[in-house]
Amino acid sequence: MALRFLTAGESHGPALCVIVEGLPAGLALEREVIDRDLRRRMGGYGRGGRMRIERDRVEFLGGLRFGRTIGAPVAMLIRNLDYENWREAMDPERAPEAAAARRSVTRPRPGHADLAGALKYATHDARDILERASARETAARTAAGAAARCLLRALGVEVTSHTVAVGGVRAPDLPEDGFERLLQLPDDAPLRCLDAQAVQRMVQEIERARQERDSIGGVFEVLAQGVPPGLGSHVHWDRRLDGRLGGAILSIQGVKAAAVGEGIEAAARAGSEHHDAIAYDAARRSFVRPTNRAGGIEGGMSNGSTIRVRGYLKPLATLPRPLPTVDLVTKEATEAARERTDTIPIVAAGVVGEAMTCLVLADEMLRKFGGDHVEETRRNLEQYLRALESY
Repeated sequence: MALRFLTAGESHGPALCVIVEGLPAGLALEREVIDRDLRRRMGGYGRGGRMRIERDRVEFLGGLRFGRTIGAPVAMLIRNLDYENWREAMDPERAPEAAAARRSVTRPRPGHADLAGALKYATHDARDILERASARETAARTAAGAAARCLLRALGVEVTSHTVAVGGVRAPDLPEDGFERLLQLPDDAPLRCLDAQAVQRMVQEIERARQERDSIGGVFEVLAQGVPPGLGSHVHWDRRLDGRLGGAILSIQGVKAAAVGEGIEAAARAGSEHHDAIAYDAARRSFVRPTNRAGGIEGGMSNGSTIRVRGYLKPLATLPRPLPTVDLVTKEATEAARERTDTIPIVAAGVVGEAMTCLVLADEMLRKFGGDHVEETRRNLEQYLRALESY
């Protein structure tokens, strides 16, 4: 990989941290740009009480000088304000004297990492598992993705997201100017959906689930515009761009399925109904497609159209009305543990989806165009684009 990242930290631990390696030198990275995506991740209708506690802000620890990357790994820290309420239970060094202060969890939640993780890591306290399995970890990913977004913007690529569905409520297809309108949505838009009627019905669906003390699933879509053709490759399974993006989206906590373009709908179509016809625009000196059912990727490679990848978010596993489970210690039937939770974090999932998409695309841009300084990367990209015009 040309670009890689590594996160560390627990949900109620002192802080989350992330190291991003591979960003070229000379790239402007502003704290406010990172913080903006962190705020966006905390928003959206259907979020829970934790978001009223945290005020996520990034602290740069290394890799920058005077606001620009220097070619070294970029290290960032996000403090957990809620740690003050969990200091005894999550102290990295000393266990509390009182057993109750440990806040042990022995009643695993169906659908969560609790049981599988407890079995794998030989513990009867699922807190060892759930603290790291928590989607709180995505704050660190979002910071890494925001740094990758800065590189993509410097290379002419823009990434955004929107909510496709909440429960049984589905938004209409995006209009032709949908990408630009999504970029203009305010950061506090309740559901990142352009259709006002769909937003109203989604809110009603969320309220119904909340009143029934339940959770609900949904679908988000990430869009990337300005991606040049030729990222990824057909030659090996692990170099296919759709495979990398699908894996990145599936790595987000709570996401159980991913699709590129209209990949799910394609399974019920004839080929003549699904594939995007090819034309040539002489004025632009480029190949074009009047439709984009492929989601901007063919044969594992970007084709120049807008990248479209969807994530299917399951209902969250922590329920105010818990499901039956078995105690890890006594092996007796009981109710699953309760933790703070959301009804649906669909907007946050879209923001994290943006982050993961940015990280994959930034890595692929650096793989193809290289460069130890961002201006070198940009020159290489511009030379490639000129060559495509004379193809």
